[in-house]
Amino acid sequence: MSVLKKSFLIIFIILLVDQLSKFYIKTHMMLGDEIPVLGNWFIIHFVENNGMAFGMQLAGKFGKAFLSIFRIVAVIGIGWYMVNLSRKGAPKGLVYCVGLVLAGALGNIIDSAFYGMIFDHSYGQIATFLPEAGGYSSFLHGKVVDMLYFPLIEGRYPEWFPYVGGNPFIFFRPVFNIADSSITIGIFIILFFQKRFFKE
Repeated sequence: MSVLKKSFLIIFIILLVDQLSKFYIKTHMMLGDEIPVLGNWFIIHFVENNGMAFGMQLAGKFGKAFLSIFRIVAVIGIGWYMVNLSRKGAPKGLVYCVGLVLAGALGNIIDSAFYGMIFDHSYGQIATFLPEAGGYSSFLHGKVVDMLYFPLIEGRYPEWFPYVGGNPFIFFRPVFNIADSSITIGIFIILFFQKRFFKE
């Protein structure tokens, strides 16, 4: 099997796992629901991301549509780059890592583009798939489903710490999904092995 075919297989598997996990969360949990997996260290915690990473947003429906369109353009660019790398005989690891980034980007684009149309909202209720009254939003205005939460360390900042002294802190606070993990892993490996991947 060629490097490119293996890359597409990796992308398909990640997309499948990502979307199955999100579908399960949407159809079995309400926003804010939690399922402890490893005590307080690993929790399935259902939240929805209305914008970019870590909950940042662009204002209004226009901002959301712009973000979704930007993601689609970025995915096309990443896909072209992966195919081009493969044709030029780039290191296999680099092609696979770009595939990981592409898979993650695609996973979150599916949420943004379609989830608003195929699910109703999850506020105080478990969402219905393909509700008769229609979804909670329109094309390109869906929310990204996040659920992986690792609050490994909880404590308080020292009193002498500037601005936040005495306030509680949690490490690791962000809630994310399989697609986010795929992007992060792909980028981390590229950075770690950049001298091997980019010899010129």
